[in-house]
Amino acid sequence: MSTVNPRRWWALGVLAAAQFMVIMDTSIIGVALPEMQKDLGFSQGELQWVFNAYVIVFGGLLLLGGRLSDLFGARRIFATGWVVMIVGSVLAAAAQSASVEIAGRAVQGVGGALIAPSAMTLLMMLFGHNPKELGKAMALYGAAAPAGGTAGVFLGGVFTEWVSWPWVFIIYVPIGVATLAATGLLPAVQARRGSVDVLGAAAVTAGLALAVFAVVRAPEVGWGATATVLELVGAAVLLALFFVIQRTVREPLMPLSVWRIPRLGSANLAMTLLGAAWIPMWYFLNLYLQQVLDYGAFASGAALLPMTVLLMIFMTAITARLMGRFGAKPLIVAGLFALAAGLVWLAAVEPTGTFLVDVLPASLVAALGMALAYIPAMMAAMSGAPQEQAGLASGIVNTTYNVGSALGLAALTALATTQGAGELGNLPALTDGFSAAFIGAAVIAAVGAVITLLAMKGDRSAAPAAAPAADAPASRSETAGV
Repeated sequence: MSTVNPRRWWALGVLAAAQFMVIMDTSIIGVALPEMQKDLGFSQGELQWVFNAYVIVFGGLLLLGGRLSDLFGARRIFATGWVVMIVGSVLAAAAQSASVEIAGRAVQGVGGALIAPSAMTLLMMLFGHNPKELGKAMALYGAAAPAGGTAGVFLGGVFTEWVSWPWVFIIYVPIGVATLAATGLLPAVQARRGSVDVLGAAAVTAGLALAVFAVVRAPEVGWGATATVLELVGAAVLLALFFVIQRTVREPLMPLSVWRIPRLGSANLAMTLLGAAWIPMWYFLNLYLQQVLDYGAFASGAALLPMTVLLMIFMTAITARLMGRFGAKPLIVAGLFALAAGLVWLAAVEPTGTFLVDVLPASLVAALGMALAYIPAMMAAMSGAPQEQAGLASGIVNTTYNVGSALGLAALTALATTQGAGELGNLPALTDGFSAAFIGAAVIAAVGAVITLLAMKGDRSAAPAAAPAADAPASRSETAGV
């Protein structure tokens, strides 16, 4: 017989705050990038590593974070993740060189990969006893993600403009300490016996990092250069090794049988291409505002607020209702096409453009597309999963989104650089490079829409499997969700 935790709503506040901060970590650095570039000596091509170092490590280690949460207890791993996040934040804030900054961001990614899956496990333990309460809790927890993205854009501008860019990392120290102090509100989850697939986690993370590194360097050393070819081949070998490991070890991070779940493959492909189109749009739009239109950090953050506010409103209040009426597939297709349309519109930016004409309407169309597609794609990936694999399906779809984000940004940065985006101070060349990146992202989004239209089975049922009872032991699959 389960016992209802009387402090569960307070505990939800701690978990939602963690989700808020993990997502904010991907957006708060955006408007600070030009200032970091000046102080730390990043080249235009290298600058993306401030973002990708976090995303690659975060995405590559999510499944391992879930497994560790299962074995050692979710509350313990949640607290450990915050300690790691604080260490990474201090390292990134104190960095005096590009390499140290990237290392700090990677350490932050490790912390995020421990925090996110353990938070989901704790939420299921707190509210799994009551499906109605679980629905409310999931809505509040889910709303923390777009809220974190919105706050990150705004706070990044405030700190960079009026204090200094290291404060976009320093802010995590007091918040992390406060969160650690509040972990007593969270339920203790019993650890379990089992093994950790460290080799599999190392193979997939190293493979992704090497692939992104090769794409980033290709414009400089040449796509046909021996180094580029060897790096891409090495990445392919490491990723193939990961799948071999998953077939052979007793307790893999990702049992390959999970891919038999209906629509998991097509939904994950949609999420990969969604991330590959959306994150580069956000990245290059911010650079256009600051490097071409000469916006300051605060003004740039404020300029992106309408887009992020629209995202938050749609994701929390409208998209779920549309899913109930139309199902996931039509919304994913419509969302990806809308994102493509907004990106094509953004590609018309001019060196002498204005925010109201060149940026605002196009960015709102793109944000509408993202808001329509993101939650339906995630729910489609989970809808066919049995209860014991729902968390694993969620973890996989979050991982593929982050992988798509990193690879898309790397590829489109390479494209933008070859079209002139590396020529700082040359406004026509910069604009041409950014326009090329927007067109490339539009093509990715449109391809995603077509593939989803052709490959995904239509099904109005988009809800994941029912939550497990609160007194049931947390399975590995439950801890893998984000």
